[in-house]
Amino acid sequence: MFVNRLKVNHMQAVIITIIIAGAILMVINIVRYSNFLRTTHDVISSGSKRDKFWKYMAQLLLVFFLIGYIFIALFSHPDFMMSQVLFWGSVFVAIVITLIFNLLGTAKERGIDIVEVLVGVIEARDPNLNGHSRQVQEVTMLLYKYLPASMKRGISPVSLEYAALLHDVGKLGVPESILNKPGKLNEEEWEVMRTHPQVGVKILEPLHTFDEIDDWILYHHERMDGQGYYRIKRENIPLPARMMAIADTYSAITMRRAYKEPKTHETAIEIIKSVAGTQLDEQLVEIFLRIPREKLVACMPEKIKY
Repeated sequence: MFVNRLKVNHMQAVIITIIIAGAILMVINIVRYSNFLRTTHDVISSGSKRDKFWKYMAQLLLVFFLIGYIFIALFSHPDFMMSQVLFWGSVFVAIVITLIFNLLGTAKERGIDIVEVLVGVIEARDPNLNGHSRQVQEVTMLLYKYLPASMKRGISPVSLEYAALLHDVGKLGVPESILNKPGKLNEEEWEVMRTHPQVGVKILEPLHTFDEIDDWILYHHERMDGQGYYRIKRENIPLPARMMAIADTYSAITMRRAYKEPKTHETAIEIIKSVAGTQLDEQLVEIFLRIPREKLVACMPEKIKY
């Protein structure tokens, strides 16, 4: 009888250990899923309000299951079969979460690929833009990396990447005669050119997940002194738009255009310094100047690197 009792106690210990292992795995699942929710506020993964409801409902269910594991381990008398169901249930949840991460990562990669095709169409209409959108994207993301944590808060890097790549999408609505004009534009032509941020927002309007970046694209030509396209200034300009303005300015200076030769990195830096506080955000310019030369030069299209 003593031997049988030892066997029972041993089996019960094994069952409890399996359930505890499942509970630990469920805690890991909850942490991973919570990080997923915290980091998916972007144009690809944020989803609709209904999607957000189900995301947070799933999180509550995971917590509910964890409480169930603890209750069963402490206050119930589970058998071996129940312990197996609970443990492999945690494994199943871990597999599903991993699949969600992988599928979302693939969706983001495919999304960028599609956007790059669209940007290629835009730049095919305007030789002056050849490589410009990609350069603005890379410089903007480089600037984002150098921002202090307090400034990064609230800016999704995924959304920022899309906004920077699509900042000139509205040029699809600008006639090629204006885009390809070798000389300076007259006032009437400038009026048409200045509509491209608004046209860009209109193009993206059917994609409601892009609503977050509409203002970033719309206001990327605003100036700190209020002399930009829409006459708004300083803190009224979204921070991502101010970041893209610096990247756009750097690219415009260092790229070859039909009407001008490219200027050097050093010249671009001096020009950007000179317009800090009037055209560009002085605090962001200060951060931009900390980026090593080689990293900024690496963002230039291959044909103009030096």
